[in-house]
Amino acid sequence: MTKSEYPPRKTRRTINEPGHAHFLTFSCQKRSPLLSKDRSRQWVIDALSRLRENRNVAIWAYVIMPEHVHLLFLPRDRIYEMGPILAGLKAPVSRAAKAFLQQTGNDVSLRRLTVRHGDRETFRFWQPGGGYDENIWKEKTVEQVIAYIHANPVRRGLVERPTDWRWSSAQAHAGIEDVPLKMDPVDLS
Repeated sequence: MTKSEYPPRKTRRTINEPGHAHFLTFSCQKRSPLLSKDRSRQWVIDALSRLRENRNVAIWAYVIMPEHVHLLFLPRDRIYEMGPILAGLKAPVSRAAKAFLQQTGNDVSLRRLTVRHGDRETFRFWQPGGGYDENIWKEKTVEQVIAYIHANPVRRGLVERPTDWRWSSAQAHAGIEDVPLKMDPVDLS
């Protein structure tokens, strides 16, 4: 089965519950390895940093894999909507990717990531939809999700230890200072 033949990732109804963290997984268009370069991974880091400030979220853990991202965060506002939070994360990465492809004249990739909707064309860096979203509200579960997120590159065989993968929060959780993105303290109280 080729990447384009895979069915879309199942989605889960979003529940905006104050005090609940969200464990998100979202994939690149056609599960392509669009996040295999440091440049595109940095776009995600930059978007996460802006998301923290603009949407008032605490970022607890993340991993950027070649074709998908896992993220664990807590909305700090009592009333929030996941749609704007997801857009605040995904849209800047998509815009940066499209601008880069246009600047470098990579028409093949631009065409491959452009889909038609009737007579309208849309550039798609990410799979459509919100991805997978699971509410997390127990401390033990938070710890398990963080361990799962950090183990992703190890399970894939990209590194031997979670802290060897620069593009995750594993180094920050291990106390390493020189990290792409500092993590917020985990607090469910």
